Amino acid sequence: MASGSLLALLDDIATILDDVAVMTKVAAKKSAAMADDVSVMTKVAAQKTAGVLGDDLALNAQQVTGVRAEREIPVVWAVAKGSMINKVILVPAALLISAFAPWAVTPLLMIGGAFLCFEGFEKVAHKLLHSEHEDAAEHESHAKANANPAVDLVAFEKDKIKGAVRTDFILSAEIIAITLGTVAAAPFAQQVAVLTGIAVIMTVGVYGLVAGIVKLDDLGLWLSNKASSAARAVGRGILHAAPWLMKGLSVAGTAAMFLVGGGILVHGVPALHHAVEAAANAAGQWPAGGVWKVLAENLLNAVVGIVAGGLVLAGVALVQRLRGKSTA
Repeated sequence: MASGSLLALLDDIATILDDVAVMTKVAAKKSAAMADDVSVMTKVAAQKTAGVLGDDLALNAQQVTGVRAEREIPVVWAVAKGSMINKVILVPAALLISAFAPWAVTPLLMIGGAFLCFEGFEKVAHKLLHSEHEDAAEHESHAKANANPAVDLVAFEKDKIKGAVRTDFILSAEIIAITLGTVAAAPFAQQVAVLTGIAVIMTVGVYGLVAGIVKLDDLGLWLSNKASSAARAVGRGILHAAPWLMKGLSVAGTAAMFLVGGGILVHGVPALHHAVEAAANAAGQWPAGGVWKVLAENLLNAVVGIVAGGLVLAGVALVQRLRGKSTA
């Protein structure tokens, strides 16, 4: 009797272990399938956000230039930390808004897009309204301050960091919104995994490249002091190209403000979006149509961004003037 009960107990234990083994295999397969799905969706999201990531890179490289050489990496690191904080805010906020107030996504993005256009137009207006003599004097004054170790540039660095983090917030919001649109039909856990993956990848990737770009001149100087003639030639080439690269990034960063901001505004206004799409499709009928279509769409987005930036700047200037009169 006792032996029969023992055999029955052992049989039950064996059955339970078989069930556990089967369930473990099923769970492992589901986990592997989910991991594959997350990987695929992350790749798709990365492809869709590649354009904005390029703009993000150009903008941030431009934003953190102009500080002392020994302070470049600490400033980039400070901006990168601010960017990660932005993602910590944006990812849960995007999930909450998508779940409870999806109608608010477009208006919020449009406010951010208008601000980007405003910042871009303000940069262009500053360049156009100031003479070359004024710009040269400002540059010389800043260069002297950078060269003088007695001058405290903490306030200047803080302004740079704040500006870069603020711009990053808007660009990150668009990237998160695009990513969320890619995974909208996926289960919640996969949405979280993909959004988190994109947030980490874009922060590490963008700011790793920014750190490399701002230290290019140091790399060139190091190579130019090497014994190898080939290394010295490469170093001299880098030193010669670095200032032009930074100027190019400055122009690209300002253009990115209009392209990204204008693109957000265009997508937020259906009639405008259809008009731009129709014009781009018409350009796509020309020889090498794909290239013309992309160019036309980006050009029209930039035009919308410039107009919007001018209008916002005019509105801000009017408000400031009225406030000045009221306080006088």
